[in-house]
Amino acid sequence: MKNLRKKIFNIVEPQKAFTLSRAYDYLMLVMIIISLVPLAFRTESTCLLWLDKISVSVFIIDYLLRWITADYKLQNCKRWQAFLLYPFTTFAIIDLLSILPSFVAFNRVLKLLRITRLLKILRVFKFVRYSRNIQVLVKVLHKERHILFTVFLIAVAYIVITALIMFNVEESAMFEDFFDALYWATTTLTTVGYGDIYPSTDIGRIISMLSAIFGVAVIALPSGVITASYLDELKEEKKGGKSNENF
Repeated sequence: MKNLRKKIFNIVEPQKAFTLSRAYDYLMLVMIIISLVPLAFRTESTCLLWLDKISVSVFIIDYLLRWITADYKLQNCKRWQAFLLYPFTTFAIIDLLSILPSFVAFNRVLKLLRITRLLKILRVFKFVRYSRNIQVLVKVLHKERHILFTVFLIAVAYIVITALIMFNVEESAMFEDFFDALYWATTTLTTVGYGDIYPSTDIGRIISMLSAIFGVAVIALPSGVITASYLDELKEEKKGGKSNENF
């Protein structure tokens, strides 16, 4: 029984060297894509319902397989603790929340709360587990979190400041309240500029131009940091792969 559970763990847990594990990853990626297809339609058909049932059945089996092999995943915990703690891990919670809407009993309650389809969209996050490239990107974001958080704070501070200035400078009907100014500052900083709210005074237009220019710099900074770190991470992986080949 122990050897069987170990084999199951080696299959369900992403591993490059193990053929069955890679095949399982591809299967799960296909199932995730299939499960998202019904969310692209507002009406329900028999075909869409079957797609949802098939994909959810696979997700349930995957969830149970991971649970019964939790002691191999959470090796720092005692065996009984691993089985208790696994349902509270990040991916386990995502798995469970994405499965629940497909159960009739839960679906009725969730429909009342209007979050059924929203919870199903959580299945997108399952890509992180099975896609190596996404895992590298998540690792890069975690590695550069301090720089990215600093850029985020700068952006938020600039949005609030420009919104305050614009709200007090512009007296037109465009900026009826401070939220309108915040909305304008955000869309301008991100260089989107929907055009539904815009300044009418010369001072307001100057502020708008400066905000757009600053927005380009703010957007470019994290992009450069992420790209450079991502390339470094790929180089390290290649070096690690070559080292393993030498051994």
